[in-house]
Amino acid sequence: MTAGPPKDLPPLRDVIRTHDLQPRKGLGQHFLLDLGLTARIARVAGDITDGTTIEIGPGPGGLTRSLLNAGATVIAIEKDERCLAPLAEIVDAWPGKLEVMQGDALRIDASALGSAPRRVIANLPYNIGTELLVRWLSKPEAFTSITAMIQKEVADRIVAGPGSKTFGRLSVFAGWRWETKRALDVPPEAFTPPPKVESTVIHMVPLERPVAEADASTLSRVTAATFGQRRKMLRSSLKTLGDAQSLCATAGIDPTLRPEQISVADFCALARAVADVEQSET
Repeated sequence: MTAGPPKDLPPLRDVIRTHDLQPRKGLGQHFLLDLGLTARIARVAGDITDGTTIEIGPGPGGLTRSLLNAGATVIAIEKDERCLAPLAEIVDAWPGKLEVMQGDALRIDASALGSAPRRVIANLPYNIGTELLVRWLSKPEAFTSITAMIQKEVADRIVAGPGSKTFGRLSVFAGWRWETKRALDVPPEAFTPPPKVESTVIHMVPLERPVAEADASTLSRVTAATFGQRRKMLRSSLKTLGDAQSLCATAGIDPTLRPEQISVADFCALARAVADVEQSET
């Protein structure tokens, strides 16, 4: 069940006009003003009434309103000082339910904010969205879910499976410890100003256990080596990590395959093979 705010808030377009919040390209700002759409995004995350919901880049607060209306307790991180005044109005409308942190999300550890269970729900700024996602993907134990609006091409890479042209490093790290799904696509005209790319809302839930065992740093080096030369066969791209033929044999993988042709579990097997060789050499 949802409940409205204790007092009326002005329409978002009025908020932008009153506070002169023209979106800034340098901050990757594209504001969502359709409260029906922001309510849909909030619903994607399911029940958000317990723990802490973390929002990045709330801007004038469209999604923030919907999260609070759905019963969430929100910590919002906003870099743009111009947005603090309109967000303060939302703080007043939902006493004790919204905390606004002014700062750079890249410098703040979201996994340490508020009380568990923690979840992220955000319309991520385009210029830092991928970097933030990579950080959060490395900490599946910290979040119950991640619901994020991102560029469609980044979403395609996250949800891609083996055999897809978009299957890459981000796909491996997402698929290793997360269940990922595409929730809805959002056209450019839904934003102010309209971006030049389409956007997608993805929903990610951590798996109970990884698809296969692997050391994260070693897996990162394996994916960097292979997808850094994705047109080459594994027997060539893995040479920077050791005897490629031997590594593939240990992992039980055909060395003539290319990286997009093998599974997440196969990458983990290669990471274990590399780790075993390096440990034996010390």
